[in-house]
Amino acid sequence: MSDLDRQIEQLKRCEPLKESEVKALCLKAMEILVEESNVQRVDAPVTICGDIHGQFYDMKELFKVGGDCPKTNYLFLGDFVDRGFYSVETFLLLLALKVRYPDRITLVRGNHESRQITQVKLLSSSVYGFYDECLRKYGSVNVWRYCTDIFDYISLSALIENKIFSVHGGLSPAISTLDQIRTIDRKQEVPHDGAMCDLLWSDPEDIVEGWGLSPRGAGFLFGGSVVSSFNHSNNIDYICRAHQLVMEGYKWMFNNQIVTVWSAPNYCYRCGNVAAILELDENLNKQFRVFEAAPQESRGAPAKRPAPDYFL
Repeated sequence: MSDLDRQIEQLKRCEPLKESEVKALCLKAMEILVEESNVQRVDAPVTICGDIHGQFYDMKELFKVGGDCPKTNYLFLGDFVDRGFYSVETFLLLLALKVRYPDRITLVRGNHESRQITQVKLLSSSVYGFYDECLRKYGSVNVWRYCTDIFDYISLSALIENKIFSVHGGLSPAISTLDQIRTIDRKQEVPHDGAMCDLLWSDPEDIVEGWGLSPRGAGFLFGGSVVSSFNHSNNIDYICRAHQLVMEGYKWMFNNQIVTVWSAPNYCYRCGNVAAILELDENLNKQFRVFEAAPQESRGAPAKRPAPDYFL
């Protein structure tokens, strides 16, 4: 068994890698990700997954429902980290699978794949950020640095069979064509505004016609006419995105022109929602697979935030 295969098996048991192994894995991943486009081409059949947010044992449920990689071709739409208890193991497993099977898993950047967002101090005691988790598990910021450096190389979007545009957040008033996305310099921290920021932060909104201000403080709200115009201009069937909690796991809007897929069941271990993944066959026929959170006894999740073993 190769070192990488051993590391994948270790991560599947939710056992973190050594710091030196994380550094080496991130360097290998960077070599692969740097070659990918801002609009990464993806072939069908493929299974599309939304936010995971460090809910490792629920991601294991996802793989039970959707099949293991590389047997299943996966597209993950970002927000791998923050909020859940196991952001380190979640992100490193996805990264290790990417290095091992680069053509069978595609990663797209979410708004939480950001140095600034992973350092946000949360008031709630039941959720916490990636930065704190790295400090708690490794005793230094090195692993956080290795991983957040990798965030800058992750693709901004994907295009499935030239027909389905997939992105974490949504659209931008600065972008009307896919070619405009392809020209963005993505190898940077997520900016506070502009096209790259909007792709990771924006949301579709029923009551908005055109563009509106986002209550998130970044990105925009956009209405059905915006989606219709974008889809028509780029000759795509619909947009698939994540970024918003959907209690039923997925939600269509604007006459099936955009769909939200959410893959973190019982979000933050308290929201009570189900999760979904979207399976597309070779002809792009759709099947949503809805699943519930992993049973408590199988997850080993602490009931409350673990007591920090360091002082800042």
